Amino acid sequence: MPERAQGRSLQDLLDSHPDLVDYFYHDSPGLNTRAQSGKLPVPAEFSNWRDEQIAWRESAVLFDQTHHMPELFVSGPDARALLDRIGVNSFANLEPGRAKQLVGCTSEGYVIGDCILYPHGEDSFELVSSMPLLNWIEYQAGAGDWKVDLVRDDNTAENTSGHRTRFRYQLDGPHAAPIFEKAVGGPIPDPGLFRTFTTSVAGVEVLVLRHGMAGRHKAYEISGPHAGQKLVHEALLRAGEEFGLRQGGMTAYYSATQESGWIAGPVPAVYTDDALREYREWLPADGWEGRWQLAGSFRGERIDDYYTTPFDLGYGKIVKFDHDFIGREALERMDPGAARRKVTLLWNRDDVLAVLGSLLERGTPAKYLDFPLADYATLGQRDQVLVGGAPAGVSTFCGYSANERRVLSLAMVDPAHAEPGTEVVVLWGEPDGGSRKARVERHRQVEIRATVAPAPFAHSPWSTAATPR
Repeated sequence: MPERAQGRSLQDLLDSHPDLVDYFYHDSPGLNTRAQSGKLPVPAEFSNWRDEQIAWRESAVLFDQTHHMPELFVSGPDARALLDRIGVNSFANLEPGRAKQLVGCTSEGYVIGDCILYPHGEDSFELVSSMPLLNWIEYQAGAGDWKVDLVRDDNTAENTSGHRTRFRYQLDGPHAAPIFEKAVGGPIPDPGLFRTFTTSVAGVEVLVLRHGMAGRHKAYEISGPHAGQKLVHEALLRAGEEFGLRQGGMTAYYSATQESGWIAGPVPAVYTDDALREYREWLPADGWEGRWQLAGSFRGERIDDYYTTPFDLGYGKIVKFDHDFIGREALERMDPGAARRKVTLLWNRDDVLAVLGSLLERGTPAKYLDFPLADYATLGQRDQVLVGGAPAGVSTFCGYSANERRVLSLAMVDPAHAEPGTEVVVLWGEPDGGSRKARVERHRQVEIRATVAPAPFAHSPWSTAATPR
């Protein structure tokens, strides 16, 4: 088994902080590329985040995804079998040309992470994003008798090689297809959502995934060898000039989740299972699993109060019991119908204005509501959702959409309150005046009314995109 941890391990961290909720809520330094944006060669804004948001709805936006996501390349005769053992997904139809949202769980059925899986052949795979899941795969590869080769390519802020293996761009919006056709120099195929094809841009061969971050239109995730990044980037910008293409900065990029419905970076469920002690001893204390933060009005008594199942995150439809995977028995025992449902919450305009107005009044204000990203922790934001004063779920990933002209959040709510149109309350702000986190000022909690709507919101009839502006 590989001995990855150097210095203190994650288990050492847990042993020194028996109350993990308290540690992550108050004292963890936080680790996420949003907090490291100054180390990344992509600005927060190219123009302004409002116009960059509107571009994915009305023209097109180009996001540079090259620098913030880690990657793992898995190859060898046992590569497919290893990933089949880890993913809740079925691999029966996995082949080049078909990507998957790979979801990995513990033996208790709780999610460790999810990432995009590209099959490049029968024994060659590329996995993009989710450091916790990539760590889990690397550990499992070393802990078992798997004939596989692994190559890590961490995000730019933590990459010791000085460059990435591949570049990656996201082209999204109603004009994305004609822009890409112009850059390619001819028609492009439409293999369908989450399907891939190869083509050439400016003489550089690229792999293209039909996948969008935010909009309702055809979108493309375009990747290729890092050496060709500049040529492809310039070609896309030239092709987009006549279509009003905008470059999107990191601020707009991270604000896309409210419209797209993706609950990114769930709390990795690796802290409490005794069977995972060796894994925690393998993980370093200063890695992702030891440095993220909790925030919000929901304050669980134990860290496993923050764990999620695939059903909570809206991944129930991809859980397939046609293979033996880690967590299968636990998931088979669960009732998907009893799981919380992923929804969008539309925050009441008057209540939002009251929060903003409290900043202009004497006394303790409500928690600062930042635009366009109102969450103030690295992926661990959880606010209570109440119905009649009783807990009904948790809200996360909250922020402002210039397309919808309102504040939205994603939420996981009890089935009884998940019907679109249901009125709920979001408890905004932390208890006891706020935590010790540096980003948290003294504030008071307030209740914000909200209406349940579908997720993803951008594809629903509730969105303003469904009707003329």
